[in-house]
Amino acid sequence: MPTLAEKKAVVEEITEQLESSNAVYITKYTGMSVSDMGELRGKFREGSVQFKVYKNTLVKRAMDTIGGYEELYSHLEDQNGFAFVDEELAAPAKVLKDYIKEHNKPEFKAALIDGDFYSKDQLDTLAAMKSRTEVIGDIVGLLMAPISNVISGLEAQGSNIAGAIQTIAEKGE
Repeated sequence: MPTLAEKKAVVEEITEQLESSNAVYITKYTGMSVSDMGELRGKFREGSVQFKVYKNTLVKRAMDTIGGYEELYSHLEDQNGFAFVDEELAAPAKVLKDYIKEHNKPEFKAALIDGDFYSKDQLDTLAAMKSRTEVIGDIVGLLMAPISNVISGLEAQGSNIAGAIQTIAEKGE
């Protein structure tokens, strides 16, 4: 049985995880073997996601310390794993969706992403979210489109003017 000091250290670790993350996902891993959990952890690591198993009471204490996690409290039951991510907020959802499709476990329970609550029936929505890199690419593409149109227009005008000057010059000869 962990001592009070050990429990406090774990609560501090969870608090740091929550503070450095922009999203936390809760999954119910009941019925998964140790090798399944290892495989799932590996998939999460590939997506730069921290996946940990903590006691629900310690997670709740850490969430109480920070505040703003009240919507997740009702999901702190059973055997839960917690996925923490700071950049690619949809990465855990994509990993979970693929893994659940193949193994039918774990059960996605809920997520809190940038303060917004997502329930278990919204996993597909979360998995469909674009990554930060994809969104930046879309924005750059949108910003570049008007510039490309202006350049194309200027080039077209330039060729029209050059063509007109050449036609006039040919007529003058």
